[in-house]
Amino acid sequence: MVYFSPCGGSPRGGPVKQFAVIGAGRFGASVAKTLSEQGCDVILIDNNAERLRALDDLVTQAIELDATDEKALAAAGIAEVDAVVLALGRRMEESILITMLLKEMGIKQVIVKATSEAHYKILTRIGADRIVFPEREMGVKVANSLINPTILDYIEVAPGYNIIETRPPEDIVGKSLEESKARSRYGVDIIALKRMKPVLDAAGDSRLEEEVTIVPHAHEVINENDTIIVIGREDLLAEFRR
Repeated sequence: MVYFSPCGGSPRGGPVKQFAVIGAGRFGASVAKTLSEQGCDVILIDNNAERLRALDDLVTQAIELDATDEKALAAAGIAEVDAVVLALGRRMEESILITMLLKEMGIKQVIVKATSEAHYKILTRIGADRIVFPEREMGVKVANSLINPTILDYIEVAPGYNIIETRPPEDIVGKSLEESKARSRYGVDIIALKRMKPVLDAAGDSRLEEEVTIVPHAHEVINENDTIIVIGREDLLAEFRR
């Protein structure tokens, strides 16, 4: 999974972040769309004009070019971006070549989609800053949701350490975070709460809206219908869910 902070500049008026995404397939399109929605400047590059036309309105620039051409990349202004996401599909040789070109151009951060262990090892050796396996990560999420139906989302933050979004175990429902003793009893931390709260719209009609509390107060009571976001070691999270 690839995450970036909001791009609309800092409260002190810092510059908008700029990114390039190479490859307009499903993964690349998703990354480009998400970055754009966060207010980033996004250059989307692909050699398929039809794919680019479908996404042209979502990004700052959609450029048709061969990303293995160093001169064409330079002319597109790619050397000025904060990071490049290389989202090519199964074209391993192109992915490796483009990664080398990007590092030689001095790109600050190069994130590359890998398709195999061999691909991963080569990308590591040539200096890719981060390597992701989107299909594998989604497979892990699906498998975990099947084994543990109460898990709504799952993120690996480091080997053996995860963040899960789940329903609260029965024995902590109705208790405050302090009373739940999540850390002392289970060795995990509840870092956020999600719950639906009624709000009035402009017409005075009531509707439910999701409220997210990050780093909730120790006296916050956990309700049956809440969703909790918990971080911890994988085995301790499993014990907490039980």
